[in-house]
Amino acid sequence: MRVLIVDDERNACAALATVLNGRGDVEYFSFASDAAEAEDKLSREAFDVLLLDINLPSLSGATLVDRLQQLHPQPVVVFVTAHREYAVAAFEQHAVDYVLKPFSAERISMALTRAAQKIEADRAARLWTALSPRSLPPRPQPTRIAVKVKGRILFLNPAEVLSVRAEGNYVLLQHSSDSYLLREPLSLVAEKLRPYGFVQIHRSVLVNALFVEEIKPCLTGEYELRLKDGKEYTVTRTYKKNLSHLAESWINSSSFLSD
Repeated sequence: MRVLIVDDERNACAALATVLNGRGDVEYFSFASDAAEAEDKLSREAFDVLLLDINLPSLSGATLVDRLQQLHPQPVVVFVTAHREYAVAAFEQHAVDYVLKPFSAERISMALTRAAQKIEADRAARLWTALSPRSLPPRPQPTRIAVKVKGRILFLNPAEVLSVRAEGNYVLLQHSSDSYLLREPLSLVAEKLRPYGFVQIHRSVLVNALFVEEIKPCLTGEYELRLKDGKEYTVTRTYKKNLSHLAESWINSSSFLSD
């Protein structure tokens, strides 16, 4: 998670920073002392969570949340304040938690865990939307592909090729029964195999859609993909849209979102 602390109290900022430093799911955090500085940072950087005080100089934290409606995706908000009376209004703004000062490290950690769960659910929902195209072009029936290996030509069924991985100036083609090292750039192989249902999920990895067994969103914004042979790969943000070609129909979105 990437966290922005918006508070003008040094002691509170220091205490929050201590908790964030102790969590393995926080990759980065920063500070803003008022709403203007927070808006500036949010316009230049992406943050997943706001730890936000309500009583800020010039502009309240609640007003700041209203002004962030145009951000997509919007950061998850946890109010951290000494003002108990604003709790109802805060939850009406869809805050995931409302922590009163003075707070304990355990209470802040609980709020961060709730925020992480909300982030994961939101990312799963966005992934479902991205992976539910109205229509996909029809794919041709699989035919054999010819591969030159050690001075001979092998004819392989593309439906039996699991993945292709870049290995320097070569690519490693993983067949269901064997693997073949070919002197060919991955970009050219990707172009040739695309009609047979191969999807690029990383700048150095292609996978056969037929062998994909599971995809799962991560808090980092990336995705984990597992093939039927048990091998796992990371799908980077750059190639997320390619996952829409893993299936022609997407069914039972509610069960997917609850995973």
